[in-house]
This record gives sequence, structure tokens and C-alpha cells, in this order.
Amino acid sequence: MALKDLLLQLSSYPEPTPKEPIGQAVGFAELLGARLSALTFQIDIHVPSNPLAVTVLDIPAMIAAEESKSANNAKDLVNAFSAAAEKQGVACEHFIERCDPAQTPDVVVEYARVRDLTIIPVGEPAGFQQTIAETVMFGSGRPVLILPADPQRIKPIRLDALGIAWDFSGPAARAIADALPLLQLAKSVRVVTVTNEKSIETRRRGSDLARHLAVHGVDVILEEEDAAGRAIGDVLDAYSRERELDLLVMGAYGHSRAREFILGGATRSLLRIPPLPVLLAH
Repeated sequence: MALKDLLLQLSSYPEPTPKEPIGQAVGFAELLGARLSALTFQIDIHVPSNPLAVTVLDIPAMIAAEESKSANNAKDLVNAFSAAAEKQGVACEHFIERCDPAQTPDVVVEYARVRDLTIIPVGEPAGFQQTIAETVMFGSGRPVLILPADPQRIKPIRLDALGIAWDFSGPAARAIADALPLLQLAKSVRVVTVTNEKSIETRRRGSDLARHLAVHGVDVILEEEDAAGRAIGDVLDAYSRERELDLLVMGAYGHSRAREFILGGATRSLLRIPPLPVLLAH
């Protein structure tokens, strides 16, 4: 299935998403000939009534100022998005939802479930954008494309060199299936299996995946990387840089317990500070 209906989630609070990922996402939609919807939020802050707080700190005025900041940021974001989409000739629409910050991850999930792919810029380690990405990955049933929000790491998304992190697992297979339209557009595709990092239980070989992808018109280069005592996220980061990959495809590992996500090592590492666009699926 082609990726034709994309969602871009933008943060309006406490700090707005930088403009660079917006342009990057619009360029990606143009590359795919896809429609792109932007979703951002105007936050509502609710605190219990406290007469002392009103008298001493003027909490209502502080809340009003933060809500106004979010509203202004949301307006600026959709204006920047609309201008970029119009310039690139990308079909688009935008939504501004109003809700409590704690509700935003679930709202994004609802939108993501009726889109082919959700694009989420992630910048600050352990920030709220990471929480949103985790919730969408494990709750939407759809793939997520993580973009580096750091302007120094941002460049137009190309599909010249794509990588697949392959460990013969279900999440990795799901990610490959979801990314197949991108793999078919790529000029080169590398499949990397990290060895000596964890036990890989399988009776299959990398050549079986190569055969399957070849049926879909995707020729791949099979490679192995020895972890050599490194964390798997560090191995994939270094591999992506050395091979000058434009995008990495991998399975998302983890589960949710009482709204706290227990992530696998590679997922946690690459989601914390993404070195390049990473397509994740669970």
C-alpha cells in the first residue's frame, strides 16, 4: 500500500517545534505525492482552586499567560506549515485541538490510526515529544517516522540510501512491511544484523529476507555488524553514519505498563536523540 495519507504532529508547548522539521516533512510528502495533515494543540491547564495561590501568586494569570503562549505558537506553526505546503504544491490540511497536555498523546493516537504514517519531530531527550512518539508507536497500529528536531541534524529527506535493522523478529518484519513503499523507491537498501549483542533465535537466514524483498522489486545488500561490546543503538547510529543512510527502518520494542513505556535498548537510544529519520513500527 502506498503512503498517501500522512500526519505531522507539531508541539506548541512548552516550546514550539522548530520550523526546519516542518519543511522536512513537507518535502517528504512531496516526494511521495502524499497528502499531509498537521496536528497541533492549544493547551488548557486545569489546577485545583486555591484562594491562597490566587492571592499570593496570581495562578490564574500565570495559567492564562501559558495558554496564550500555546495558542500563539499553534497559530504560528500552522501558518508556517500551510506556507511551506503551498510553496511545495503539497495537498494539506491542519487541525488545532484544545485539551489538557496530559491528553495530547491519546489525541495524536486517534488521528494516527486513520493515517498511513505519522511524522513526529523529537528533539530534547526525555521530552514530551518522546512520550508522544512512544504512545503513538505502541497504540496506533501504524508506523511512525521520527525526525530529528535539532536544526543541525536536519536535511531534506532523500531515498537514495535506506537501511533496515534486521533481527528476524516480529516488530522488524512489521516495520519492513510498513516501509515497503519507501524501500521500492530507494536507490540502494542495506540490511544490517547486529551480532554478539543479543541471542537471535531463528532458523532463517538473511538471504530469506533478501528473496522476499526481491519479489517486491527491492534488491538489498546484506551485512552484519559486530556489537563488540557496544549498545545496539550505538552500533546502528555508527552504521547509519558510515553508510550515509538517509533513513533507517527498524522494529519498535517495548510495552506499556501503567502509562510508562518500557523500551528496548535500540528503540530507547534512537528515540532519545535520533541521528537521522527513523521509521519505527511495532
